[in-house]
Amino acid sequence: MYLDTDKKKEIFATYGEAETNTGLAESQIALFSYRINHLTEHLKKNRKDFNTQRSLLRLVGKRRKLLNYLTEVDVFRYRAIIQKLGIRK
Repeated sequence: MYLDTDKKKEIFATYGEAETNTGLAESQIALFSYRINHLTEHLKKNRKDFNTQRSLLRLVGKRRKLLNYLTEVDVFRYRAIIQKLGIRK
């Protein structure tokens, strides 16, 4: 599997405060971004996989909602996570 518990802990430790802090918005956004990148690579190879395409769109929507929440709560945290993940150009 592409996302095992060690990889999740690494993502949470990098973008969250600790590897057990899974509820932090930045760590969830980072996890969604990792999954989005994986599904994007899959869809480049398998263009007609519509179930994966739907899953990708749902993940993008979830990440967008978390990013909108973060802009309302703390703009500086939003800008920091955008810069770390390289989401915006």
